[in-house]
Amino acid sequence: MNLRSGRLGKKMSAKTAEFTSSLEFDRYIFQADIECNLAHTTMLSRQKIIDPLIADKIIQSLEKLKSEGIEALTLDHSVEDIHMAVENYVTGEVGEEAGFMHTAKSRNDQVATDLRIVLKEKVDEIQGFILEFIGGILEMAHEHQETVMIGYTHLQHAQPTTFAHHLLAYAHSLKRDYERLKDAYKRVDLNPLGSAAMTTTSFPIDRNITTDLLGFSAYMENSMDAVSSRDFIAETIFSLSLLVTTLGKICEEMVLWSTYEFGIIEIADEFSSTSSIMPQKKNPDVAEIARGKSGILYGELVTILTILKALPYTYNRDLQEITPHLWNGVKHSQEILDMVANMLLSVKVNKERCLELAGANFATATDLADIMVREKKMPFRTAHKIVGRMVTEAINQKLKPEEVTGEFLDKISVDITGDKLNLDEDLIKKALDPLENVKMRTVPGGPSPVMVQKAMDNLEEYIKKEKRKNK
Repeated sequence: MNLRSGRLGKKMSAKTAEFTSSLEFDRYIFQADIECNLAHTTMLSRQKIIDPLIADKIIQSLEKLKSEGIEALTLDHSVEDIHMAVENYVTGEVGEEAGFMHTAKSRNDQVATDLRIVLKEKVDEIQGFILEFIGGILEMAHEHQETVMIGYTHLQHAQPTTFAHHLLAYAHSLKRDYERLKDAYKRVDLNPLGSAAMTTTSFPIDRNITTDLLGFSAYMENSMDAVSSRDFIAETIFSLSLLVTTLGKICEEMVLWSTYEFGIIEIADEFSSTSSIMPQKKNPDVAEIARGKSGILYGELVTILTILKALPYTYNRDLQEITPHLWNGVKHSQEILDMVANMLLSVKVNKERCLELAGANFATATDLADIMVREKKMPFRTAHKIVGRMVTEAINQKLKPEEVTGEFLDKISVDITGDKLNLDEDLIKKALDPLENVKMRTVPGGPSPVMVQKAMDNLEEYIKKEKRKNK
C-alpha cells in the first residue's frame, strides 16, 4: 500500500526514504504492533464498527504473521515503518478489506501503544532480575556476617564493618533502583490507543476493551497528551541510569578491592583477562567495561531530554528519533546488570586480609572516644581530642592498636585535661578490637551480626512479597 498516492504525487527519493524510515529499530515493536492491531480489530468487531467476518479475516492473518515472525514481512525503506509493513502483509493476505483494520486508528496512537507494551515487558524483566540479584547478595551476606573488614570515607580507613554489612549497602541501593522502576512502570502502564491522530474519532469505539485486551491498567484521558507524551521513556531511562550508577559503584569497588594493595577479593577468571605482554596480570576487564558502559545510559537520557525539549503539542516526527535511544539504553542496562550480578556473586573473599585491614590504622578509635564519654561523662569533643592525639603518638612510636594501654592514654589525657582517665584495660582492648567493635553496634542499620540478620530478614520478606505480587 502506498500512502503517498492519495495526497502526494511524487515518489519519495530512496535517500529521503532511508533518512525518514524507522524500520531499523521498529523490530523491537513488531510483536507489540500485531497485538495492538489484534486488540483494535477485535474491539471494532465487538462494537459493530466493521463487519465481524472481515474482522475475523484480519485477525487470522495477524495470528499467522505472529507465528511466522518478522521474517515474513517485506522490509525496505520504501515501506517507511513497521505499521505499514504489517498492514501490507495483511493486505496481501485478505485484500483491500485489510484497510478496515486502520479504522479509528492512527499511527500516532499505535506507535505510542506499541512502545508502552514493549517497555512494560522490558521493565518487568529488569525488575525481576534485580530481585534475583538482591536475593543472591543476601545468600552471599549470610556467609560473611562476621567477616570483619574496613569501611572507608574519602577512600581512607574509617571504621570496621563486616563484608555482609557492605553487601547489604548494595542490596538496599538496588532495592531503591527496583522501586524507582516500579514507580515508573505506573506511567508506562497507560493505554494511548483510541486517541487516533490527536482528537480521538467519531466512531463509537470502546477504549476499555482495548485496555483490557492489551493488559493496561487504564487508558490515557487526554488524546493530545496520549500521542505526544514520551516522558515515560525519559523517566524509565532516568531510573535505569540510576541503576547502572549503582552497578558502576559496585564495579569500582571490585576493581579496587581486587588489587594487590587492597587484596580483599579475587574476581573469577571468567570475568578477568590478562595482559598481552605481562603474563602475570589478572585484569578486572568486565568490571571496568561495565563501569564505562554506564555512561551510555547518561548519554541516552540527555539525548532523549534534548529531543523532547520545547516540542509543540501534539505529534512531531522528532519523537521517532527517541526510540533507538530507548532500546539502546534498555539493552545496555540489561547487559550491565547481568554481568555485574554474576561477577559480584562469584568473587572469593580474603577474610584474613579483611581482618588485617580492619585492625590496622586505628580504625576502631571512635569507639575508644565513645567509651570515654560513657565511662567518664566527658564531652565527645574532649574525648575526640585525646584519641586523636593518642593516634598521632602511637603512629610516631610505631605502636599497634592492640599495644595501646591505659597508662599510655593517661599520659595524653593529663597533658590535655590535667586528669587521668583510669580506664579499665579490658574496656580499652574491647574498644580497639575490630570484631568486638562491630558487635557493639546494635543500632538498627548497623553492622553487628544481629542487626545485619534483621536487615536480611526484612529484605528476604520484601523479595517474597514482590514476587507474589508479580505472579
